Amino acid sequence: MEVLERAATPPGLWPAGETLSGDALIAAVRALADGPLAELADDIDRRGIYPKSILQRLGELGALRAHLADGDTPADYGLAIRAMTEVSRVCGATGFMVWCHAVCGVYMEQSGNPALMGERLVRHGAGQTLGATGMSNPMKTFAGIETFLLHARKVESGYRVSGTLPWVSNLGPDHYFGAVADVEGSTQEIMFLVHCNAPGVELRNCPSFSAMEGTNTWAVRLTDYAVGAQDLVADPVRPFIGRIRAAFILLQTGMGLGVAQGAIDSMWKVERQLGHVNEFLDDRPDTLQDELDALTARIMALAQTPFGSEREFLIDVLDSRAHASELALRAAQSALLHQGARGYLMTSDVQRRVRESHFVAIVTPAIKHLRKEIARLSAEEQPA
Repeated sequence: MEVLERAATPPGLWPAGETLSGDALIAAVRALADGPLAELADDIDRRGIYPKSILQRLGELGALRAHLADGDTPADYGLAIRAMTEVSRVCGATGFMVWCHAVCGVYMEQSGNPALMGERLVRHGAGQTLGATGMSNPMKTFAGIETFLLHARKVESGYRVSGTLPWVSNLGPDHYFGAVADVEGSTQEIMFLVHCNAPGVELRNCPSFSAMEGTNTWAVRLTDYAVGAQDLVADPVRPFIGRIRAAFILLQTGMGLGVAQGAIDSMWKVERQLGHVNEFLDDRPDTLQDELDALTARIMALAQTPFGSEREFLIDVLDSRAHASELALRAAQSALLHQGARGYLMTSDVQRRVRESHFVAIVTPAIKHLRKEIARLSAEEQPA
């Protein structure tokens, strides 16, 4: 199959006047998060309710396509991260699904494949169709942590892929996701979209998680799954991953920033009643807020050039992502200590946020994965 060259975003891709932008978008996302999403958050976390209507409404507002370019209008990764932060502040699970969908849009837009752009990308960016990412295994494989779980063989019509991914989130019968397979008998890999309702695709139940049950996470088994040119994202894969990896990781920071902000908000809620004793705790809300604001500013600066590939830039991106995870962990634990017994109730948003912060710290790339990559890149800078 021929290599697909990167194509420019079609001019005037998005309909005019139908969605919000800038601060107006953030205000609308905040209202949605504080209202309908807040009412669902506990059910999403523990009962496994999938917030499809919330995701679709975010698409209608424009929150799912802020990072996608429109002709001469540049992508705004900072705005996309801010929107994801507002969602994650109220519900980490939904914030994670926003990232899953958003990064799938990156795959489609940056593929250069006309079949993945145009109308398909418009529908994706508007939340009319929902996508996800099955890149945990490939990212770990590229880092030398795992080996490929999907295997492709070349056929006349394209490729046939078989194998199993143990968990892919934000899936449903009519969803799709990006995946990578190695090609039998070669050193080649291909990246492509998998359609959950296509022949050869089986969704299997996963074990229950400690949180975020509503993320619609499934094990996906592919059996002789057909991949044609219309669904090919990258061939070869590694140059493509090298080009989008900073964008992939930067978008994730919205989850950590949001979970941390939600935890700090919970600390302030009890300050009037418990401040006289909470003042003896470490990581007070004002201190954590200052740290979060500084990290947010740092990430906003990095988001201005999301496809940067310089070594120092990549180290900064990886370190920011790790910092967001670590800050979410600290803030969530501190919120539990500040709220005391009321934060230990299973129905408490503080208790939920503690478990969400654990997810932010282990989802690919996990803190240990990030530190491994930072060490590798830093070692490359040293003299031979």
